[in-house]
Amino acid sequence: MGDVNRADLTKVSHEVAEMFDGVAPRYDLMNALLSLGQDRGWRRATVEAVQPRPGQRLLDIAAGTGTSSVPYAEAGLDVVAADLSEGMLAEGRRRHPRMEFVRADVTDLPFADAEFDVVTMSFGLRNVADYPRALSELHRVTKPGGRIVVCEFSTPVLKPFRVLYQEYLMRAFPPVARLFSSNPESYEYLAETIRDWPAQEELAAAFSRAGWTGVQYRNLTGGIVALHRGFKG
Repeated sequence: MGDVNRADLTKVSHEVAEMFDGVAPRYDLMNALLSLGQDRGWRRATVEAVQPRPGQRLLDIAAGTGTSSVPYAEAGLDVVAADLSEGMLAEGRRRHPRMEFVRADVTDLPFADAEFDVVTMSFGLRNVADYPRALSELHRVTKPGGRIVVCEFSTPVLKPFRVLYQEYLMRAFPPVARLFSSNPESYEYLAETIRDWPAQEELAAAFSRAGWTGVQYRNLTGGIVALHRGFKG
C-alpha cells in the first residue's frame, strides 16, 4: 500500500496501527463530532453490559487513549488498557498516568490463559485483520464464567434509515473529517469499514464459533451500533 495515512480494507495490522498513531491526539474529539455526541451514550451502555464489580480483572482491548477504560478503573477494577497503536498508548499514558497501558495485538495477545474476568472492546473489532481469530484469542484469556462485551458499529434495522445512514457515512463523514482532522483519509477508511462490516446476526454467529456461549446482542440508536455479549462456559 505504501501510504500510512490511510489503511485499506485488507487491514494489514502495522499499517492500521500507524494510521491510528497519526490521529491519536484528536481521536476522541473526532468520535464525538462524527457521532453527533452519541458515542458517550454508547459507551455508557457498554459499561452497563459489562456489569463491572470491584476487584475484577478486565482487559479493554483497542482501548486507544483509554477513554473507554476509565469507567472501569473508577469502579474499582484492575484494568489493562491495550492497543496496537503506540501513538494511542502514548496519548493514553499522558492523560491517565495511573492506568496500565499495554501494546497488544488482539489476534496474538501477550497474556496467559484464563487471566481476565471480563474482556471488552469498543469500536475496534472491525479494524482487525482476522476478527474471528481475535474472538478466539479473547476467549482464551478469559476465565471460565467470564464474559465478553463488544460495542461496534452495525447495520441499522430499518431500511430507509439504513440508506440515509450510509449516505451520511460516505458523503458527509469525510468532509467533516477534513474540517477537524489532520488526517481525513483515516476517517474515509473508517467509514468504509463501518459500511462493509457484518450485520448483527452474522457477527453473533462468529462469537459462537469462537467458543462463546449465551451470545446475545442489543441494538443502540436503531442499529447504528450493536452491543454483543457472550460468556465463557
